Amino acid sequence: MSAAALPSVLLVDNNPGMRATLRRYLGERGLNVQAIANVLQLERLLTRTPHDILLLDQDLPGEGGLSLCRRLRVGGLTLPILMLNTSDDATDRIIGLEMGADDCLGRALQPRELVARINALLRRRQMIHGRHLGGVRENRCFGPFQVNLSRMELSRDGKPVSLTSTEFQMLRIFLSHPRRPLSRGQLLDRLKGAGTEAGDRCIDVLVSRLRRKLEDSSRTQSYLRTVWGQGYLFMPDDPCGGD
Repeated sequence: MSAAALPSVLLVDNNPGMRATLRRYLGERGLNVQAIANVLQLERLLTRTPHDILLLDQDLPGEGGLSLCRRLRVGGLTLPILMLNTSDDATDRIIGLEMGADDCLGRALQPRELVARINALLRRRQMIHGRHLGGVRENRCFGPFQVNLSRMELSRDGKPVSLTSTEFQMLRIFLSHPRRPLSRGQLLDRLKGAGTEAGDRCIDVLVSRLRRKLEDSSRTQSYLRTVWGQGYLFMPDDPCGGD
């Protein structure tokens, strides 16, 4: 398989040794890795070269990885982001998720786990982009929102709403299970590996991120409701909100 046909990984890490190690290891496992050292190079590449996933070091010089991740998300970047943390504390991973990362790993990462997390994000990205839909375009709607599942697009009254790949996958899960409570464990299983070490808190963060993007001042209740002791419930106010 040519390098152009391999999944493309953009790695941003300030440590030359870590860049070289990860580039070699991931390359040996079927990934096309482009490794860079700083934010300036990243911003140039994001506008010029398509990638499938971004590996982002939290401890970057100048603007740190957390601030950068949040800025990229605010700017509309939907590319899956896997944050490489400076510590193995669960709180750091949760903060990374709150800033918009799709998944987080501590610095004492196991190389095989890193590959597994990357592949999980790539599989989700493929599924969301409709490669497993047999070419059929699927459209859903609820309230003022329109969803194109095959093109990974959400719009409100015709205006696009930016979602990360993980947020879109979460929305897709809720669309497939309207008016049925889903536990945190069920949501985590259906997300196929995102933030598994952070557990229930990871799901709470992701639901909170999605809920903010679905807020509607005309409604007295959120589309995503917390059901104490059970998990979360998606309540579309229109029959076309799901099956």
